[in-house]
Amino acid sequence: AGFARMLIEAGREATKNPRGLVGALARFGVGCASATAASAGRVFGKDLAGPAKPKPRDHRFADATWQQNPAYFLALQLYLLGDQLTMELIDAARLGPADDRKARFAAQFLVDALSPTNTLAGNPLALRTAFETGGRSLARGTRNLLQDMRKNGGWPAQVDATGFAVGKNMAMTPGKVVYRNGLIELLEYAPQTAEVFEIPMLFCPPWINKYYIMDLAPGKSLIEWAVQHGHRCFAISYRNPDASMRDVGFDDYLLGGPIDALRVVRAITGAPEVNTVSVCLGGQLTAMAMAYGAAIGDEPVHTATLINTHTDYTHPGVLGAFADEEAVARLEKRMAKKGYLEATDMAKTFDALRANDLIFQYVVNNWLLGKSPPAFDLLAWNADSTRMTAKMHSRYLRSCYVDNEFSQGKFVANGIRLDPSATHQDTYVLSAVDDHIVPWISAYQTTHVLGGDSTFVLSTSGHIAGIVNPPSPKAKHWTNDELPRDPQQWLAGAVLHDETWWKNWIRWIATRSGAKVASPRAAGSAEHPPIGDAPGTYVRGRSR
Repeated sequence: AGFARMLIEAGREATKNPRGLVGALARFGVGCASATAASAGRVFGKDLAGPAKPKPRDHRFADATWQQNPAYFLALQLYLLGDQLTMELIDAARLGPADDRKARFAAQFLVDALSPTNTLAGNPLALRTAFETGGRSLARGTRNLLQDMRKNGGWPAQVDATGFAVGKNMAMTPGKVVYRNGLIELLEYAPQTAEVFEIPMLFCPPWINKYYIMDLAPGKSLIEWAVQHGHRCFAISYRNPDASMRDVGFDDYLLGGPIDALRVVRAITGAPEVNTVSVCLGGQLTAMAMAYGAAIGDEPVHTATLINTHTDYTHPGVLGAFADEEAVARLEKRMAKKGYLEATDMAKTFDALRANDLIFQYVVNNWLLGKSPPAFDLLAWNADSTRMTAKMHSRYLRSCYVDNEFSQGKFVANGIRLDPSATHQDTYVLSAVDDHIVPWISAYQTTHVLGGDSTFVLSTSGHIAGIVNPPSPKAKHWTNDELPRDPQQWLAGAVLHDETWWKNWIRWIATRSGAKVASPRAAGSAEHPPIGDAPGTYVRGRSR
């Protein structure tokens, strides 16, 4: 992604701003002197405050040794001051927005990697654990490291997925496969109520992950939640691409994905329109399907629920650092060799966006403390990632991240220009306040990109936990009936509710799902009979 070049460029530009450069270095020098004095005072029992403090949610330095031991206290202070200096040097470089994002991300990743907590000598908890276990933790950590070198490309394992399997304790909501083409399987779920709403519901996942983030496990399944509240539910499950699919492009995903699935759902149910529930890239594709339907005069979508979705890439977040022209061109050359992007490549990119939580935390846990990674269903799903076809992924990155075509009415699908403002459906736009993949201020723009009436809801948690958000005492969300252009203005006037957005959404969708009718006795139809049990075969396609 050109990070090294951008760091060099930032350093060069910083030298052209002597005032900013000297100011940053002076503040660093004063901070080091103050930290040294505070540490010296602690040697003599004085509890002197240092010039820098870890961020409130930074748990790397939670061990009391960082405050009680003068040497570790000084190491902490110097590290935090170095972090501050690095960011001030980026400020001094005065780069353009795209270059600044790339340089800032690269610099922060290096700073996080160089944290003393990632080394045995610099981690008091790891040293204490080694002493208390007589060195057994170090032996286990070495074993974990060697295993990760052999099986995980040197990346620390995030999860023990051996106890999880789709259809057994994940993706368990009962249903049937009622349709299959070369790209998707369509699942229909068995009703769990005597009556169902007359307007069916189609769940549209991102093609970048397996669909069952929406059907993770009993009690954590958004699909199960909808079924139990009287909705006749269908879901798309994408095939995991291989080299034979190198020429499958973005139009194929649009026409063979949601548009074909909508056709089959209408054929099975007899309903003229379908409510859609889409996640991330699945939401982008659904929005395009709505605009495509408006253009050709066939509009199967009744309402659209768009969860953590970009439709306007003006504010792409940190992921934009990986998707500029230079990075995309290099990636295209890499994908051309196999015809697809390896699942591990994209997974590591996402991990790097939250390196402390998704990389270095496991360096400490697995290698320094000698512990096994946790057995957690959400992380097991995350590790079950998918490949992406070269042709499709190249078009997506260029048309969306680089050129932002859809929001400007410039995206062309199947020879037809798509106008998002021509859509008229009600939309429920959901985002998560800590989403690092689709920043909520970007998701909010959908309310002004698409036509029709929009409801915007902001949930707690991040990109994934914001989706898997069943009722719990911790679940909260914000609402505001007004939709000003400025998302911060929306937030300033929003009301906080002490319940999951699932409850808010189920009330919203119930008023847009028609009357209740008797539940169907069997899945599918004469034209589309069941061909297997859910979760189907495509979801089992492995990436390794």
